Amino acid sequence: MSEPDAPAPLPPAIFLMGPTASGKTDLAIELCRRLPCDIISVDSAMVYRGMDIGTAKPGAEELTTAPHRLIDICDPADTYSAADFRRDALAEMAEITGRGRIPLLVGGTMMYFKALLHGMSDLPSASPALREQLEREAKEHGWEQLHRELAARDPVAAGLIHPNNRQRLMRALEVIRLTGRPISEIWQAPSGTSSGDNLSGIEDYTYFTRWQADESPSLPYTVSQFALAPVERSELHQRIQQRFQAMLESGFLNEVEILMERGNLNSDMPSMRCVGYRQAWDYLSGSSDYEAFVSKGVAATRQLAKRQLTWLRKWPNVHWLSVGDPQVVIETLKKSGLHTTFNSEK
Repeated sequence: MSEPDAPAPLPPAIFLMGPTASGKTDLAIELCRRLPCDIISVDSAMVYRGMDIGTAKPGAEELTTAPHRLIDICDPADTYSAADFRRDALAEMAEITGRGRIPLLVGGTMMYFKALLHGMSDLPSASPALREQLEREAKEHGWEQLHRELAARDPVAAGLIHPNNRQRLMRALEVIRLTGRPISEIWQAPSGTSSGDNLSGIEDYTYFTRWQADESPSLPYTVSQFALAPVERSELHQRIQQRFQAMLESGFLNEVEILMERGNLNSDMPSMRCVGYRQAWDYLSGSSDYEAFVSKGVAATRQLAKRQLTWLRKWPNVHWLSVGDPQVVIETLKKSGLHTTFNSEK
């Protein structure tokens, strides 16, 4: 009696994660020079067209050397959820694998990585009609009243969502009214398929800091996971300060002015809540002076990096990198045995 055939090995993929300004893009491009990899961006701000400087998108020369998928795929007036990302990333990964190459997923939007690995909680799609109704109620009674409703129906969510955070407040009430269930209950439910959730926003990971260690990956790939971050926090802070200054010198405020002049964007939209853009919008609207804008922009970017690192410290099976040395990644892949599935280095 013949032995049953062994299951085919899962195709390889690489995750390169890390806080903002840690050097992920440079390392990813170097890896593409040495391994048969194609880059998929895992960044909830880079998906938006016309938002180049403030998101530190790769430049034309870098994109020629190593094209990035899933950047510039949305208008800033649109929403793009973690579920949207999972759908699009899976399609890109299948196409890359089909050509005998390795998906290299690079970015700092940890909720996107988590959604890709484990799927999404069963949250309903957004309802434009219900959102219009909530907007009318807010106009008539005030956002504080809507927050009081949330506190009565879901005190856990109300404790995490500030009354001024209109996008997330609406989403929490929307889920309650559509499903009859508190959104905090659904957050903690086992992961499954989802028709779409835009709760996670751009940079606020507060909702999802409780890592569920018992979650088993649903991604049909053998994934090697790396996290790039300087050992000293002061070094990361210095890099953030330097990057923000470089953004200003490259015309960041002019970029935001152009977005504001479109007339169909507002400061509550997910795209305009991105770190840097929110502070620039306030400054250009006259809500703060230039010095305060710079100070708040740098501080918000540091807070973003802190939240990203909080995610990563709880992330299982991750190889930490203190410097962006591609050879360290390659040596780690060799030790894990996955390097042999990559055919050969370039």
